[in-house]
Amino acid sequence: NAPSKSGLPKYQDVFANALIAEAERDPRIVAITAAMPDGTSLGKFGQVFPDRFYDVGIAEGHGVTFAAGLAAAGARPVCGIYSTFLQRAIDSIIHDVALQELPVIFAMDRAGLVGADGATHQGAFDITYLRMIPGMVCLAPSDENELTGALATALEWDGPSAFRFPRGTGTGVAIDSLAAPWPHGKARWLKAHDDAKVSILALGPIATDACAAADQLATQGIATNVLDMRFIKPIDEAAILQLASDEDMRFIVAEEGVLAGGFGSSVLELLNANDRANKVRCIGFPDRFIEHGNVATQYAEFGLDQAGLVAAAKALCTQSARMVRPNEVSH
Repeated sequence: NAPSKSGLPKYQDVFANALIAEAERDPRIVAITAAMPDGTSLGKFGQVFPDRFYDVGIAEGHGVTFAAGLAAAGARPVCGIYSTFLQRAIDSIIHDVALQELPVIFAMDRAGLVGADGATHQGAFDITYLRMIPGMVCLAPSDENELTGALATALEWDGPSAFRFPRGTGTGVAIDSLAAPWPHGKARWLKAHDDAKVSILALGPIATDACAAADQLATQGIATNVLDMRFIKPIDEAAILQLASDEDMRFIVAEEGVLAGGFGSSVLELLNANDRANKVRCIGFPDRFIEHGNVATQYAEFGLDQAGLVAAAKALCTQSARMVRPNEVSH
């Protein structure tokens, strides 16, 4: 776990350090991984708490069922597993954790694009495969300090929960020594304008580019709200419906995951259930396996970077009041 060349903290190290700090206060916390002690930095946790750390090997399903047993006995297990490999345990998550309403936490490293790790490691599907599970709370922190808040929030929840964070380094924000849990199911407003024409609902670290896009759009006369959604599930219905009460409000939903059944789908479901006809643009991964590649290039390809968000907002403001197709971005 060598420090990053940029000097910025790695998300995996922020996660491990935050978990160690939480475990010092709560003796119930145990950490589990599946042959990923270095990749998740949970090996650091094992050095501090050797009797509260378990590496189950390449057996994710067993790790999740094991965590369920520990939770049933009163422990607070945190499973640090890459997003792509947690897929192997979906049956165990549903039957052994969620059906029993057990407080197991899934810390999903390598969520989203992974660059050099290649197609097998892309964290593309976790938003979709977890939001379908009843009782599951899912979180998406937008930077390294928010990651510590996501952990605190998950530990406070008396049921199954998960949070996702990317490969690589954070943004360099200050990290709170004692993170506070987030208000349950509530987004965080990053940009707010009374005369906004567009609202960007950003999930995870995309919030940084969303704020930069909003600043650029402001210079072109397009006032833009930005919400760091924080919660994949439960979605902040009140905030979205308040914005949607203005029938001219356009929404951009930006997520680092597949569009099929993703967070954008939950926004569309909410608007449909409440008879809202606002224009919505969902931006995320297309319906294909994402190959090895440069992350910045792929962000641009999918319209998830600052330029893509600006183009999407400008297109929305010039189109007729029809529902646009997902990923319909003009570069």
